[in-house]
Amino acid sequence: MPAIYPFTAIVGQERMRRGLILNAVDPRIGGVLIRGERGTAKSTAARALAALLPRVKVVSDCRFGCDPDSPSTWCTECRERAAGGEQLPSHVRQIAFINLPVSATEDRVVGTLDIEAAIQRGERHFEPGVLAAANRGLLYIDEVNLLDDHVVDLLLDAAAMGMNIVEREGISFSHPSRFILVGTMNPEEGDLRPQLLDRFALSVEIHGIRDARERVMIMERNLAFESDPEGFSAQWKEKENELTQQIEAGRKLVGKVTYTSRDLLSIASLTASLNVDGHRPDLVILKAARAQAAFEGRTAINARDIALAAELALPHRLKHSPFQQASTTMEELAERLEQLQGRATQGEPRESNTTVQEDRAEKKT
Repeated sequence: MPAIYPFTAIVGQERMRRGLILNAVDPRIGGVLIRGERGTAKSTAARALAALLPRVKVVSDCRFGCDPDSPSTWCTECRERAAGGEQLPSHVRQIAFINLPVSATEDRVVGTLDIEAAIQRGERHFEPGVLAAANRGLLYIDEVNLLDDHVVDLLLDAAAMGMNIVEREGISFSHPSRFILVGTMNPEEGDLRPQLLDRFALSVEIHGIRDARERVMIMERNLAFESDPEGFSAQWKEKENELTQQIEAGRKLVGKVTYTSRDLLSIASLTASLNVDGHRPDLVILKAARAQAAFEGRTAINARDIALAAELALPHRLKHSPFQQASTTMEELAERLEQLQGRATQGEPRESNTTVQEDRAEKKT
């Protein structure tokens, strides 16, 4: 297997790296869309992230890589085998990196059921698609804006549900489809419809680095990697391992991260003041803030976590008139984020590290 450019060796692009890491800590956030000009390390970052992610435990002979420790997420085949009293073997493997081609069709993505075999022989035969291969891995969509809208919708539905269900002529088959979704695109080649854009949880707009010293560093590192990929990767092995361990620890901790009613009010006030449609942004900010806290090893979110999450969750959802530049709206967002950060640094008293449910229970008593 050819060497992959190390994630920690990528120069700059802090927001892009943070958006990818937060989805690695908690794939339930809902994916990240990276928009930027050509040659800004979009695909390099996605491949590098997949290479450093912690290995996962899977059912050995399962076509969908089911988690043996989570029966509620098993595919139809694993459930039937377990119901028959079979002991499911398991092993640990590197997560999959699946690259979805722009020409992908619906059947190629979700998989197909062999109706003829079902009718003539009474056999249920399912041919897995891209969603099956990507389960518990990373699904990368390059030039997502050129993909058929219907296919993008299917992918986003599967990512949100965590399950792929295929039904044909009364025959049904289901399997888990929990994956880190990463889409990249060049806005010069056309944009996504607003409805699809909103369904990507996080969005990052990146540009080529303008600092001359950093550009030199990019050239030096790329030349070093091209001349000796193995040697270059070995130099960054320690940092890669540290990040892998930090992500793995964050995954174990994210479900324990608490928040208060004051945190929810801060999120709601921010999105309401910006006239953001729907409630998806509020939920995304909360999930990303919890992932940020878990990544840093904390069990309660703070105003800084909310600000960092909003920085990734709101830019592609802000409204502006046809004659208003997006930068003006971004300045408005930056001002509000500074207010959140300022509140945290001023040491404003916070409620104790309890969940919202505990907070409400105390108010009732």
